[in-house]
Amino acid sequence: MFEILNSDKTHAQTRRDFMRLSAAGALGVGLSGWLNVLAAHAQQNAPAGQRRHKSCILLWMDGGMSHKDTLDLKPGTRNGGEFREIETNVPGIRISEHLPQLARKMNEGVLIRNMSTGEGAHQRARYYLHTGYREGVGGLSYPALGSIVSAELGQEEFPLPNYVSIGRSFGSGFLGPRHQPLIVNDPTRGVEDMRPLVSEGRFNSRIGLLEEMEAAFLRQQTVASAQAHRTTYQRTVALLRSREVQAFDLSREPQASREAYGDSRFAQGCLLARRLVEVGVPFVEVTLGGWDTHENNFNRVRTLSGTIDTPIAQLITDLRERGLLDSTLVILMSEFGRTPTINTRGAQPGRDHYPRAWSLAMWGGGIRAGQVIGATDAEGATVRGRPTSALDFLATVCQILGIDYTKENNTPIGRPIRIVDRGAQPIREIFG
Repeated sequence: MFEILNSDKTHAQTRRDFMRLSAAGALGVGLSGWLNVLAAHAQQNAPAGQRRHKSCILLWMDGGMSHKDTLDLKPGTRNGGEFREIETNVPGIRISEHLPQLARKMNEGVLIRNMSTGEGAHQRARYYLHTGYREGVGGLSYPALGSIVSAELGQEEFPLPNYVSIGRSFGSGFLGPRHQPLIVNDPTRGVEDMRPLVSEGRFNSRIGLLEEMEAAFLRQQTVASAQAHRTTYQRTVALLRSREVQAFDLSREPQASREAYGDSRFAQGCLLARRLVEVGVPFVEVTLGGWDTHENNFNRVRTLSGTIDTPIAQLITDLRERGLLDSTLVILMSEFGRTPTINTRGAQPGRDHYPRAWSLAMWGGGIRAGQVIGATDAEGATVRGRPTSALDFLATVCQILGIDYTKENNTPIGRPIRIVDRGAQPIREIFG
């Protein structure tokens, strides 16, 4: 297929990138009349404030961020650890001394300190927190939150992906290729090799030929994989031709703005997330690994806290200044927390996996900000009062974004599956 678009077989990297975009379901719009559609879309260029739906930026701390050393410190206790608490700009709310910039943003956010989610293995916990379903249950591949947002809030003819993941994430499951994430491995490089290797006229001619071949094939073959193949290359062509693709190019951002975020890959990922939300992408995930601190917990958490503090604070500031914070939910979370006790197995002390009681934070999205929801006991080991489950959390996010979490989507064989499984109770305190 790609040789039809670009016959020069020496450009292997470009071919690989094209196939990667196709496998990611990069974008969708029919090729019949696609040039006119894209031209009309580019002319619209509606201001961000006129967008119909909310957006979500998920900041995923992969490995298990220690709640006792970031968002729910227990100083003075036996296993409290090395760090001090500091006051935030909301009286009575305190977080780690190594998150001073985020401390000044708590009036726009919420701490949820009663998460209790059951899964203590990395892969299973990641899957559960992204999808709301246990991995392998029912023999299905379930859609991640980003794919759900893409399906429920994404615009079908929008020329960028409705779900972008900066780093690894989970995919669309039974929702199909249209709602797969576009994976960006390095935000400073964006989506590379976006120009055809032939003239525009030859490119358009080859696209037309490819469309004719696909249409002829689909008249004889009606299997889902054939339609999925057509969808993926159509979406890739839409991306290649879109004006909004410039949002991936961080070199277009003023240097002062880039420096305000910092130069780490995570920092530039936060900047890219803001740019994508600005042009209308409804879901962006940014991943920072390294939080699996079985050893050397305190040094590593200190460094990681420094990595995330300024970029997240700047992201919140930028969204507010652009009038986007009320319509953009920013979530800071992991797959679980870490043990309230400190282990001594390695050369330096660490903390182990702990899904029983942990914390996350949210900003924006129109939530009732400046509060703490839930609490743990003196050692951060047990939730006091009602815990918040993975289902409760996902139902809450859906409700904030305006998605009916009780809605059922059909699998390819017609089996109805709820967006969030039964038993979910949204966190009522988070709504104004």
